[in-house]
Amino acid sequence: LQNVRIDPSSISFNMWKDIPVPFYMSVHFFEVLNPKEVLQGAKPVLNQRGPYVYREFRYKTNITFHDNDTVSFLEYRKLFFQPDLSNGTEEEYIVVPNILMMGAAVMMENLPNFVKLLLSGALAGLKQEAFMNRTVGEIMWGYEDPLIDTINMFVPGLIPFKGKFGLFIELNNSNSGLFTVNTGMKNISRVHMVDSWNGLKKVNYWRSSECNMINGTTGEMWPPFMSPTSLEFYSPDACRSMTLVYERSGKFKGVPTYRFVAPKTLFANGTDYPPNEGFCPCMQSGIQNVSTCRLNAPIFISHPHFYNADPALVNAVEGLHPSKDQHALFLDVHPMTGIPMNCSIKLQLNLYIKQVSGIIQTGKIKPVVLPLLWFAESGSIEGSVLKQFYTNLVLIPTLLEYLQYIFLGLSVPLIILALVLM
Repeated sequence: LQNVRIDPSSISFNMWKDIPVPFYMSVHFFEVLNPKEVLQGAKPVLNQRGPYVYREFRYKTNITFHDNDTVSFLEYRKLFFQPDLSNGTEEEYIVVPNILMMGAAVMMENLPNFVKLLLSGALAGLKQEAFMNRTVGEIMWGYEDPLIDTINMFVPGLIPFKGKFGLFIELNNSNSGLFTVNTGMKNISRVHMVDSWNGLKKVNYWRSSECNMINGTTGEMWPPFMSPTSLEFYSPDACRSMTLVYERSGKFKGVPTYRFVAPKTLFANGTDYPPNEGFCPCMQSGIQNVSTCRLNAPIFISHPHFYNADPALVNAVEGLHPSKDQHALFLDVHPMTGIPMNCSIKLQLNLYIKQVSGIIQTGKIKPVVLPLLWFAESGSIEGSVLKQFYTNLVLIPTLLEYLQYIFLGLSVPLIILALVLM
């Protein structure tokens, strides 16, 4: 118990502070093969590209202990491209939706027509089209686009940022917010449980108190002596708490584990799963609208390839092949300590696109939730850390158990001898 608390004197403290597990982020892009036909109302045909793999380093700073059995910290992530593990380079070009333009068009759908016509003319002057051909590096880490200033000129505040635009530009060399968690010093059953995030006890992105709650841990460790039921964690990337459910017991390289997976209800809509009504407005089950925490852009998250989603989403495009083996997320956790031994968390980013009257660049695009990319953050304990785990949590307990039976076996004849001598 002492060694799983967040305490500088505990064995697990350095593992918690500077995670020794090698994490990798693998990114798969969906290239649009028929952009001209899509503009005429055809079904998008997609081709998966990648993976583009990045080594991920995580470390905590600003660690501050408080008197109420909590500790605050900032956790930073640094990502480094791994060419030898990737199927492609960051210099490769990929045809994807013009995310800024198509997102802004949907966001401006209900504005007066003259505003949309003015923007449409400006887009033509900037030679902006519904689809763009950019490099992997530009889409990931940002590119200069005069469209940002143009949109802000017509609708001030619609896109409240300046400079480069990139899907992962805020991920690298940045933190996920100020977390305050329980140390477990007074109550071990609360260790790693989130007390607040950025000073908030709950977020205000969603329409119900239940959906706004910050539940569980930060997703790195859980309290010890886990039961085979469920586990929770708060994800700043998804802007919500997530609950995974127990699937089965197993072993990871000899260490006992519980496997937790996403239930089919994780991204279900409010009709299929009423507790999710607070995450609406909803579309089909299997996708979650995160526009309220993504600058009101028409962004949806889901499992990769719309795994566990309404078949209508898969059928609306060509080139998706959902499968449990490739697209389901999982966590293998050592139940005695609450420490993950092996994990792969997978999410897909999707953009809702459609024809918007008054903006000619949107052509005759039929409404569709279009996959942009999916990524997996994976890691497993190995090397000296795994050896220490196996020795302390498997080998020594097994040895002690055998010794117990040996001593029990030796004690029986000694007891009989003592009775005879009496």
